[in-house]
Amino acid sequence: MYAALWRVLPGPVWVRILILVVAAALVLAALVEWVFPWASATLLPQESTVEE
Repeated sequence: MYAALWRVLPGPVWVRILILVVAAALVLAALVEWVFPWASATLLPQESTVEE
């Protein structure tokens, strides 16, 4: 899969690396901005307190 992605990207090696770094940063930013808060609000945390 990664080899196919590498062949599809245009330009010399340094442009391909730059495109992949920017794409990875965008994916990470989308996860932090939308996916993780949604998952935190949707999935109920386990009650971890112990009462005596």
